[in-house]
Amino acid sequence: MSAPGESAGPATRPDPAALRALATLPDLASRAFGGGVVTATDEFFAAADNLVEPLPPTFSPRTFAAKGQVYDGWETRRRREPGSDHAIVRLGLPGIVRLLVVDTSFFTGNYPPFAAVDGCAVDGYPGPAELARARWVPLLGRSPLAGDARNAFPVSVPHHVTHVRLTIFPDGGVARLRVHGDVVPDPRLLPDVLDLAATEHGGQVQGCSDGFYGAPQNLLAPGPARVMGEGWETARRRDDGNDWVLVRLGVPGVAHFVDLDTSHFKGNAPGRATLRAADDRHGDLDDPGAWFPLLPDTRLLPDTRHRFAVAEPRAATHVRLDIFPDGGMARLRVTGQIDPVGRDALAARWLTARSGEV
Repeated sequence: MSAPGESAGPATRPDPAALRALATLPDLASRAFGGGVVTATDEFFAAADNLVEPLPPTFSPRTFAAKGQVYDGWETRRRREPGSDHAIVRLGLPGIVRLLVVDTSFFTGNYPPFAAVDGCAVDGYPGPAELARARWVPLLGRSPLAGDARNAFPVSVPHHVTHVRLTIFPDGGVARLRVHGDVVPDPRLLPDVLDLAATEHGGQVQGCSDGFYGAPQNLLAPGPARVMGEGWETARRRDDGNDWVLVRLGVPGVAHFVDLDTSHFKGNAPGRATLRAADDRHGDLDDPGAWFPLLPDTRLLPDTRHRFAVAEPRAATHVRLDIFPDGGMARLRVTGQIDPVGRDALAARWLTARSGEV
């Protein structure tokens, strides 16, 4: 196993606006997408599995168990010899890492002063022994951390990654590891018919009118929303406009069915919605004439999963959901067939990213 961060320098001071934009990208490591911890050198005080929990960390003071204060994070014992600790995380969504957040929330006198992160791309489902032999790419060189803080580091390594290795120097506690990036699915594993907009297939929100109560990327998350907070919800409008969200499909394709799911939204569901699509390979998205309807102006009911057939299926790369006038949606699904040209483009992108492996 190569030394952690051996050829990557420490992170430079990032631009706050750029960090906010990168943080809207999916967390590739989140357990919500199937991420998990494969192995860790030590978990004496708190389990490394906590690193990939999707919810923010919490803390209850003076809650002691047999090994001391209970922490919502990963915490190793105090080292009495030279070395470092590490945890290896299997990404739920393989892709290209754009932002790393080493969150030390609530770790004050026991956080690691430095950390490094490396990545590798390995096919299949390797175990600890196979990952120990993998060739790792430095994503973040050894960099200083602050305690009780979300330490954010932009990444400029354009390589496809399936696993990341967080190394802390020399020991201590980390609440969460966020690995924000672009999803690059393996085209060999995609069926011909799928949810073209799903985050797990590379779907990404590229713009929205408002996300006051809930992030629009939640619309594309896997599985049903369990509570209202797992959907997209806007502030109450006090004008004559309406709210909208623009989605780039993970793979271009022809939509046959769309789901507009208002589950859990009862007194705050939109009254109506439209869904339009466009193909940026054949027109400018800024041109109103490039857009065609998938779903006309349609009444929505509260707390209901609506499914509609698309009357005139056509190839698209983007969809735009307009809700009237405002409110909340749990999920948006765009079920259809992958465009053969789009599959070829995805394969080329995947191969280009994979070629960066060392």
